[in-house]
Amino acid sequence: MKKWAPLLLSVVLLLIQIMGYLQLRRFPAFVEKWYSMGIYTYISRAMRIGLGWIPFSFGDILYVLIIILVIRWFVIHFKEVVTLSRKRYTQVFTALNIILAFFHFAWGFNYYRQPLNEILELDATYTDEELIRVTQKLVFTANALHEQLQPVDSLKVEFTRSQSELFELAPSGFSNLGAVYPSLDYGPASIKKSLLTLPLTYMGYSGYLNPITGEAQTNGYIDNYKTPVLILHEMSHQLGFAKENEANFIAVLAGMNHDDLYFQYSATIFALGYCLNDLSMKDPLQMELARAAMHYGIIENYQDLRDFWAPYNDNVIEKISQKTYESYLKANNQPDGMRTYSYVVALLVNYYK
Repeated sequence: MKKWAPLLLSVVLLLIQIMGYLQLRRFPAFVEKWYSMGIYTYISRAMRIGLGWIPFSFGDILYVLIIILVIRWFVIHFKEVVTLSRKRYTQVFTALNIILAFFHFAWGFNYYRQPLNEILELDATYTDEELIRVTQKLVFTANALHEQLQPVDSLKVEFTRSQSELFELAPSGFSNLGAVYPSLDYGPASIKKSLLTLPLTYMGYSGYLNPITGEAQTNGYIDNYKTPVLILHEMSHQLGFAKENEANFIAVLAGMNHDDLYFQYSATIFALGYCLNDLSMKDPLQMELARAAMHYGIIENYQDLRDFWAPYNDNVIEKISQKTYESYLKANNQPDGMRTYSYVVALLVNYYK
């Protein structure tokens, strides 16, 4: 029995961890106070200060090294793994325990924090009339911004700044927002182009947060209207908003409160896109009326993003990665996976109505 003790212990510890995390979901106020607004604020700043000065993605290099070492380990110990070696399986379960614990302590507990609508004291539901009203407001704002950035209403707004320039500008949106919501003040920056942009593109991702290093990673190929709001989205993850829909909403707030018109435009038409999608399901006629009121150049900006993704749509890598990420989201307290339109729209409508 003693020979099996290390393996049994590692398996039991993993099960205890998983059950503990499942139970923790029942106490969002506790997580909010002690982790998201407590311990994590220091972890996040320390990571950004520690690695933000490095001009390249340290996390991407770390990921590649980890993948190489894991493959090497399995190649070397393949026979022992296949033959169910106690020693090797103990090592595997011990590693899983360490990885899961570190992930949650470094960032993952944010999945269990209070819903954003409760933090900002917003309703989680909305009426069709409110949706129509907010969509009309966004169309008006989008048209006004488009006129300032592009004198020809049938042409798209051109985004010519490099991502590096946008990285420098992005934090001020959170600084302006921090005057209203102090917990959203960003602080030291750590935003970088992903060194893995090519595989990231084939996987269908615009960017990601590395929970191991706290670095915000962006798809280096994207240079259209979504780039500013994409950067703000990944920065929102750094602030502890782990859920995709909530990070989208925070990015919209930061963009609309930014001093730069391009950030304002990016955030506005990003929010408008969500409302139009929701409206198309609830009242197609009102959606068509809203679309008809938009400058055609805004539609061209939307098309620009679709054109970027078109060559990569429906490839095998994307299908596998999207399915995997969908499962990851559901396992981390996001039961709707990537289908989160209604909650994002609820936040938008109740904030801007």
